Amino acid sequence: MTWRWTISLLAAAAILAADGARGGGSDTGSIRFRPVHVYVDPGGAALAAYQIEIVVEGSGAIVGVEGGADPAFHLPPHYDPAALADDRIILAAFDTHATPPTERIRVATVQMRETGSGEPTYRATLQIAGGPDARPIDATVTLEPDEGDR
Repeated sequence: MTWRWTISLLAAAAILAADGARGGGSDTGSIRFRPVHVYVDPGGAALAAYQIEIVVEGSGAIVGVEGGADPAFHLPPHYDPAALADDRIILAAFDTHATPPTERIRVATVQMRETGSGEPTYRATLQIAGGPDARPIDATVTLEPDEGDR
């Protein structure tokens, strides 16, 4: 188990304890965790930096953030840890590798806690993406919730 995963689990436990103390959560009998993968497609341009806002609507909560699959963005992106207790988070990262990615890549995975029988909605907005020359590039962001054993 990596230290990042351990921190994610500790954050999840703290949120669950806080919800229980407040009487929160719509149905504590059906709590599940789901990774939501964050992809950026730079459309052929070199991707050196990005900033993404992710919003959770419904019975979901952000409990952890992990890095992506590509060596350029394998470390977790920067974010405000206090935002893990909110329904939105802004992720940001930059990379100075000699060969930045130019195709669709997974830049992060956001761990979510879902409660109740309803499906939460996850929405991402790419606030900015930039190339190695610090100029903005046209890119798109997509979220792909892991369906796992569903």
